[in-house]
Amino acid sequence: MDLINQIKENAKQHGKKIVLPEGNEERTLEAANIILAEKLAKVILLGNIEEIKAAAAAKGFNHIADAEIIDPTTSDKREKYAQIMVDLRGNKGVTTEKALSLLNDPLYFATLMIKAGDAEGEVAGAANSTGDVLRPAFQYVKTAPGISVVSGAFIMILKDKEYGNNGMMVFADCAVHPNPTASELAEIAVATGHTTRAIAGFEPKIAMLSFSTKGSAKHEMVDKVVEATRIAKEMAPDMLIEGELQSDAAIIPAIGQKKAPGSEIAGHANVLVFPTLETGNIAYKLVQRLAGAEAIGPVLQGMAAPINDLSRGCSVSDIVNLVAITANQAAGKN
Repeated sequence: MDLINQIKENAKQHGKKIVLPEGNEERTLEAANIILAEKLAKVILLGNIEEIKAAAAAKGFNHIADAEIIDPTTSDKREKYAQIMVDLRGNKGVTTEKALSLLNDPLYFATLMIKAGDAEGEVAGAANSTGDVLRPAFQYVKTAPGISVVSGAFIMILKDKEYGNNGMMVFADCAVHPNPTASELAEIAVATGHTTRAIAGFEPKIAMLSFSTKGSAKHEMVDKVVEATRIAKEMAPDMLIEGELQSDAAIIPAIGQKKAPGSEIAGHANVLVFPTLETGNIAYKLVQRLAGAEAIGPVLQGMAAPINDLSRGCSVSDIVNLVAITANQAAGKN
């Protein structure tokens, strides 16, 4: 069974409530119909109720009848959510009146549903920019305990099965944070380990990458990775984390044994944590294009609840797959 099918099978076991704030968007509506038909998650659609029902009927999307459909402008939860917003950001100038106005926006309403425990994850971005999707998430859901930074991981499925976990690896951060500090890089490593367990389904062997292996080069950029490794090991003593390692020492056994003898990870890493966004982004795209790897993601990690962003050019299957991934992330929070 390939990874996406495994993710879907896992999602079916969890029954998580995932909110789709772009309920009137055509691809989202079709994806919701598939998700409900395959029982991948419980779906909450936001938007004008009659418009959503009419659009579903016109397209023959019969399973939309199983969705919970909520109009943010008329919901009986508005007062409750507005109070949460005032409690959290009253010192930032959020009044009850302003909160109620913001709740007319489905992206804010979806975020407050998660904060209130009425939904367990969110997928959006088919019709909205990344900034618009993430702004309310950063303001109200915020980051997970002990984590201060949000990052983006890609699950890489390689044609050559000798690398990683039978050809599967996880790369981070490839999407969000340009130049993390040592402590932020440690948080990214730990978050990526959790993502690996929850979504890829294997035990992480995390390599903290650099242009140096175990002191072979001296530079402040190397020092950052060494310190990040130390912090990450303290944060997650149950995870295998090694650094600093060059990429060949991380994934090729003979080189790993030579450059880092005795290491449990060198030569066998299945999670690669890059020191900066530019290195991670360049690396995943090169592997994707030159090695013909499939890149699944980015999966946003580090949030207190899973909120994932789509490309506005996404396909229906992209939405379905990301909802399944989000359901697995939500299950991993339990």
